[in-house]
Amino acid sequence: MEYRRLGKSDINVSVMALGCWPFAGGAYWGDQPEQASIDTVNAALGAGINFFDTAEGYEEGQSERVLGKALVGRRSDAIIATKVSGKHLRPADVAVACERSLRNLRMDYIDLYQIHWPNHDVPLADTVGALARLKEQGKVRAIGVSNFAVRDLSDILALGECVSDQLPFSLLWRAIEHEIRPLCLRNGVSLVCYSPLAQGLLTGRYRSADEVPDGLAQSRWYSSKRPLAKHGEPGAETEVFAALKELTGIASGLGMPMATMALAWVKAQPGVATLLVGARNPGELRLNLPIVDVTLAPAILARLSTATEPVKAKLGTNPDMWLVPSRMR
Repeated sequence: MEYRRLGKSDINVSVMALGCWPFAGGAYWGDQPEQASIDTVNAALGAGINFFDTAEGYEEGQSERVLGKALVGRRSDAIIATKVSGKHLRPADVAVACERSLRNLRMDYIDLYQIHWPNHDVPLADTVGALARLKEQGKVRAIGVSNFAVRDLSDILALGECVSDQLPFSLLWRAIEHEIRPLCLRNGVSLVCYSPLAQGLLTGRYRSADEVPDGLAQSRWYSSKRPLAKHGEPGAETEVFAALKELTGIASGLGMPMATMALAWVKAQPGVATLLVGARNPGELRLNLPIVDVTLAPAILARLSTATEPVKAKLGTNPDMWLVPSRMR
């Protein structure tokens, strides 16, 4: 397993991380056996994965509670990232939220504490001050953000520490390349990438947009005519499935699954510290482990970028996968 430094901190994280939202089960993920989640954590640790990402907002802390139970007796083997919700960013609420997450996780410190989404009704300086106090108290090792675009990221960098920004990034979602990634690179902010398989598109699971479940077909890849879409845009269905056809051919030529190829592309991009892969059981985790040993040649990386350039151009600079106007600024 490869490990990379998280921003300017002293924390080294595995290049492949386990996204623990599925552990929450609930309305979004459906039934999730607790033991399957615990087995997945143990399998991840056995494979050298040390970075686990969760949030208080995942079914009211259920993901945190399951992860904490799985890591009893193994805290020193893991780097834990969790998030404070946008509705809890006033100073007193930040302190309460952190204590609640610590109880859920059965831990006395959090390695990376992230603002989940910006809240423009709360002065960012107040939130940063509260986070800094948590770090001074030893309850937090490093401070990061999630879903922060250029303006908000610039603002927090001017106020103090920010070691990472967690954002959607994949071959089919490259909006951060326009403005956000250059800012991160200039300031030593690591990218923590979510949805690196584009919600299943890059696994080859779907042959057309009509095969995508309504619950997934609400992002800006899809037409606003889809039942649950709220973005009001035409989408990029033609461009996405044309790109997928080309990516399928490239993967076939390389003799590897498209998902492995797509994850390896993300791994190779400048500024990326780690990419989050969701898994609900050890078998799903094993499907993604080959990327640890895959390094794509520069010519292949360029070919993949070229194949998805029309999607990037169609979707533009808005980094929000779901809404217009963007909730990230």
